[in-house]
Amino acid sequence: MDITQLPSWQQLETLAQHMRRRHLRDLFAADPERGRRFSLELPEFLFDYSKNLVDDEVLVKLLQLARDADLGTWRRDMFAGAPINRTEGRPVLHAALRGGLPDSVELHGGAVQSQVESELGRLKEFVNLLHNGGVTGCTGKAITDVVNLGVGGSHLGPQMVIEALRAHRRGDIRVHFVSNVDGAQLADVLEQLDTETTMFVVSSKTFTTTETLTNARSALRWFGDMMSQEQILHSHFVAVTANPEKAREFGITPQRVFQFWDWVGGRYSLWSAIGLPIAIAIGFNGFRALLDGAAGMDRHFREAPLEENAPVLMALLSLWYCTFMGYPAHAVLPYEQALHMLPAYLQQADMESNGKSTTRAGEEATYATGPLIWGMLGINGQHAFYQYLHQSPEVVPADFIGSVTPGHDLPGHHEILLANMLAQSQALMNGVSVGQVASELAAKGLSEDEVAALAPYKVHRGNKPSNTILLRELNPGSLGALIALYEHKIFVQGVILQIYSFDQWGVELGKGLAAALQPQLESGDAHDQDTSTSQLIDFYQRVRSGTPVHGAAG
Repeated sequence: MDITQLPSWQQLETLAQHMRRRHLRDLFAADPERGRRFSLELPEFLFDYSKNLVDDEVLVKLLQLARDADLGTWRRDMFAGAPINRTEGRPVLHAALRGGLPDSVELHGGAVQSQVESELGRLKEFVNLLHNGGVTGCTGKAITDVVNLGVGGSHLGPQMVIEALRAHRRGDIRVHFVSNVDGAQLADVLEQLDTETTMFVVSSKTFTTTETLTNARSALRWFGDMMSQEQILHSHFVAVTANPEKAREFGITPQRVFQFWDWVGGRYSLWSAIGLPIAIAIGFNGFRALLDGAAGMDRHFREAPLEENAPVLMALLSLWYCTFMGYPAHAVLPYEQALHMLPAYLQQADMESNGKSTTRAGEEATYATGPLIWGMLGINGQHAFYQYLHQSPEVVPADFIGSVTPGHDLPGHHEILLANMLAQSQALMNGVSVGQVASELAAKGLSEDEVAALAPYKVHRGNKPSNTILLRELNPGSLGALIALYEHKIFVQGVILQIYSFDQWGVELGKGLAAALQPQLESGDAHDQDTSTSQLIDFYQRVRSGTPVHGAAG
């Protein structure tokens, strides 16, 4: 089936042309109940999608497209453990990691949920021992610092969650992160630490990731001759991997190797043993609450009708803008300091999943498959790129995210913060007309000529759409629900746009090229490279060897 040939798709293309001539101000004026009708109140948050450039007809057609794309079957198959990641021949079962699957789902002869709970039990025991002083370094001193060595999903998810749950940290063990193979990051972290009281968590799905293993070897050398290498690996190193044999070959004791499975994508892995740093930072009970919050969103996604299903509606709105309206970017704007890493996390989750150009039929996609995701903390953004959002000719749909309950007890701050969030979404929606600007300037005493000269620069055309997600409180449960909301949104978009969301061949391409180039950087022999790469390697060699480098002629 070619999705673009469906009547619902073609009707949406026609509706998009019509909606480009509508204004959000008019949609609100025509429907006094719009805010209520275009909102969902869930246990953890209010999802207000009323400030979107859609009407009932558009929503009906978007929901029809989802049905025509057989979303219900794909959703059922994912939760049933079918191999929907067909390019890799794997199921997609990250929902199992938080208890979101029926007990009847089996893989390789064993119940998936039983495997997950068994590994969670091991994780819980280790974390509790660590906090109780039962895990020590070589010299018998209790561990005070844990350094996570990982990259991509083995790094970004856990760090984002720990930052988001800063108010829930236990505080007795500090958690640090190193992802960059640039040795400066590792050196900066090690500078703060004591070899006797530091433990490293080496997180790698394959346990072959060059960046992670390079950092792990450097961390091992940092211990010097304090003890034998075997003793250091036994007492100061833990592994989290889907390839336990490789971790054991590295020298990490089997009791300290925690497993997840090949049916867990890296960017969906924070719910697995990859979340060990989270469990250390906020305690295992906090980690369990995070999983439970995500499991609640899993149930909502599985059971709610499409028209009342938050991930489905978010996906349809994103698809509407990117694929039909021609708006190629989407901004994530948290008004919550603790969520400062969420935009970066969602960049990976969304763009690594749906940044594809080949359909499930193996053909070139003739439509946009996903937006460019970007953003930062809302208050900081207001003094940076919001000028672009408000007055650029481009339209960038946005998600505003905040919480009712502050994560601190400083009076007055939170009301100012939320007032800014609400004001920005309102300003993007309404804008300011030339008539309003002229009246304001005239009231300040400007002459007609002065008003005419200045007014065009102060006009904001508005009609910039947004969602608002207002959490009751930012805690482990609500954060789990929020992350799972976006995970399922991404899945729905991929299903409707007929792409495979759970592989990442573009990531693998760069890794392979880097492995081939590394020895050439060391040897300087780049005769088989293109002239640009060859020139760059030659420059690198000359600078490193101290050979004079001449400036360009001119």
